[in-house]
Amino acid sequence: MSGDDTTHDGGGRNAPHAPSPAGGGPGERDRLADYRGKRHFDRTGEPRGGPGAPEDAPCFVVQIHDARRMHFDFRLEVDGVLKSWSVPKGPSADPRDKRLAVPTEDHPLEYREFEGVIARGEYGAGTVIVWDQGTYRPLPGRRRDHAADFAEALERGHASFWLDGAKLHGGYALTRFRTGEEAGDRESWLLVKENDARAAAHGAPDPLRARSVRSGRTLGQVAADARDEPPQSS
Repeated sequence: MSGDDTTHDGGGRNAPHAPSPAGGGPGERDRLADYRGKRHFDRTGEPRGGPGAPEDAPCFVVQIHDARRMHFDFRLEVDGVLKSWSVPKGPSADPRDKRLAVPTEDHPLEYREFEGVIARGEYGAGTVIVWDQGTYRPLPGRRRDHAADFAEALERGHASFWLDGAKLHGGYALTRFRTGEEAGDRESWLLVKENDARAAAHGAPDPLRARSVRSGRTLGQVAADARDEPPQSS
């Protein structure tokens, strides 16, 4: 689901294949090359991805992924793709919680609707549900040299935004604290709730009991439904 090898069952650590030519212009293809190169779309139900059509307000989605290691994937729509971070403990509504967020490859906008089971042997094998979804808006930078736009703010390593989701609400910030440029280091961020009126003293839910905002199902129910589906004819 994302490019974090510490959180995914790479059951199929196949050599990356050539990215699909499907999609928009050259820039869009480049942004999704990593994503497409790690997947075999004749074996996975994940979307291949096409040109991103911007909505009135940019979207966000939080998916729970029961891979080799259970984790949450936090995604923000930026420049026609979903910028993505793997958040092992999930986003919290408590400003005291500083959640590790490890960047992964950009995903297509269609991925915000993906819910199902990634087959064993495929990259990121495991069950996925959409735990939360909604829109967001960038918040003004607090520094005098704040970035001109949200993509630039992320590039500089700090971005604040307001979430309007079914479950997550209010201000959040992503801050890079490790660039990954040193040998043995990995780029790492913190996802932290702002101390505003929507703050609360609770963290993320138990992922095994959490329910999809789209279907109302748990991870276990999605996996069971996939087992009950008749095999597809070739």
